[in-house]
Amino acid sequence: MKVAAIQHACKDTTQKTMEHTASLIRQAAKLGAELVVLQELHCDVYFCQTENVETCGKAEPIPGPQTDFFAALAKEHALVLVGSFFERRASGLYHNTAVVFEKNGDIAGTYRKMHIPDDPGFYEKFYFTPGDKGFTPIQTSVGKLGVLVCWDQWYPEAARLMTLAGADLLLYPTAIGWDTNDSSEEQARQREAWITVQRGHAIANGIPLISVNRVGHETDPSGKSTGIQFWGSSFIVGPQGEFLSEANELDEHILSYDINPKQTEAVRRIWPFLRDRRIDAYGDITSRWLD
Repeated sequence: MKVAAIQHACKDTTQKTMEHTASLIRQAAKLGAELVVLQELHCDVYFCQTENVETCGKAEPIPGPQTDFFAALAKEHALVLVGSFFERRASGLYHNTAVVFEKNGDIAGTYRKMHIPDDPGFYEKFYFTPGDKGFTPIQTSVGKLGVLVCWDQWYPEAARLMTLAGADLLLYPTAIGWDTNDSSEEQARQREAWITVQRGHAIANGIPLISVNRVGHETDPSGKSTGIQFWGSSFIVGPQGEFLSEANELDEHILSYDINPKQTEAVRRIWPFLRDRRIDAYGDITSRWLD
């Protein structure tokens, strides 16, 4: 199965950004991609740098105009497409939601981001209600997709639960970058930690993984900070954490690779981590802290 991940910068308007993303999806389709994964909140600049109630006006219902736009692209190119949207569920109730479109344009399923950060420049708790759909893979014509979103990628529990529910792939649409005031050494540590933890999820679960991030500098609308430099570095790894395709920190890029689903079975036979789990001894994992 040929998969593709699209790493790109956002334009100055939502419409321009969506049209740009559409052109990149068409390029991925020409490469033969059957599954295309987009970055987190790909329709717009990362608006969570500031807390502004007017920004909630950007949210749309699902289905809605933005999801209709990408559903049409999935149907046009007969591919499974994973997008990420600012969902308006009800008045004053919003989610950070991934949507999976089937090859015929239908919505195969949705995932609402479970772990919501609240850090300088990433004020997501102001906008997003934590997801309530659990860690359930989405069945598609290319397999069961374990879709998670950005901050979810730091939690091994999320990856493991998706795996136990039968996911064939782990997918992480992402928007992560540097505080431009950090030293180059600190920036390097953060980027390497981000890559390493996700490779660990692939290895511990014996499963391929796709992580796709945006690139470019986005200013802080409030002027209170120097903005965020998104570090790109999107990648596709196999079930032993081996790099199959990588992007750099600066440029837009379409990553693609032919993933062999049989490799998961082969790896799990030699590294049977799921067989040897001590499920009888893990009860404390649901505790916040062991005093």
